[in-house]
Amino acid sequence: MDTLTGLLDGPRARGAFLLRSVLEPPFALRIQDEAPLTLVTLVRGTALIIQDTAVELRPGDVAVIRGPRPYTVADDPATPWQTIVHPGQRCVTVDGVPRAQLGVRSWGDTADGGTEMITGTYRLESEVSRRLLGALPAMLVQPAAATDRTLVGLLAAEMTGGEPGQELVLDRLLDLLLISVLRAWLAGPEAGVPAWHDPVVGPALRLLHDRPAGPWTVAGLAARAGVSRSLLARRFTELVGEPPMAYLTGWRLALAADLLRTPDATLDAVARQVGYGSAFALSAAFKRERGVSPREFRRQDPDQHFTAYDPGPSPVVVLA
Repeated sequence: MDTLTGLLDGPRARGAFLLRSVLEPPFALRIQDEAPLTLVTLVRGTALIIQDTAVELRPGDVAVIRGPRPYTVADDPATPWQTIVHPGQRCVTVDGVPRAQLGVRSWGDTADGGTEMITGTYRLESEVSRRLLGALPAMLVQPAAATDRTLVGLLAAEMTGGEPGQELVLDRLLDLLLISVLRAWLAGPEAGVPAWHDPVVGPALRLLHDRPAGPWTVAGLAARAGVSRSLLARRFTELVGEPPMAYLTGWRLALAADLLRTPDATLDAVARQVGYGSAFALSAAFKRERGVSPREFRRQDPDQHFTAYDPGPSPVVVLA
């Protein structure tokens, strides 16, 4: 399993919020929706994304923004806020008045405003996605020259239609756009995931992700990686932040959390898929790690399954 697959295995858009915004300068949107991950692509005009710093977007650029910290989209840093986006994608003026819609999945000042952008927001209910969020910088910006304009065009065209299955198509197009940006990031030196590239730790990580249900031990992983047990244990903990078996436990339970959302999956079947010998063993580990049993987890509102991961400020990366 390569780096990208390892990070993206699990999180996929499910009914993602997608919106076309058409704005006339001056404009300033305060985004405080607490979404864990958002993509913004500019269709025309210019805009700034302002968090710790201001980053300019030009037509065709794509920004990937890691939540849940708020940020501002504006024509100028000095422009006062006019619109606030709250959790649940509730868009209101600074006085609390709901913003008017321009049509399906579209809102703004006027249909022919000077700046047009498309925003796609992930809820990322999957617990597996925490590893992706932990690796990402606060913001990634991919310039238009490196962006797949076909994907952006398809996304824009699909948003204006009303054909059956539109939500599913939009989800998959958003996924592809995210993957294209992350692929470019991971290919460069800025990527903050050195463990996957490390000659000692990388092979062990791939084994754990490829076969999470395997009867792994540190000695067995070390033998497959061609290194000593002590070297693997020390290097793995240094780069990943926890020992190999602790990582494997977290990975198995993250996968179990995903599988538990599948209506027809039994506890016994989920336990076998993630490497536990019985439903009882999985339940004990799950409750010890997460504070609730698998059955209680299933009864929760899906939005409770994800607690926004915020590792704090980190650099903004603009891809070449």
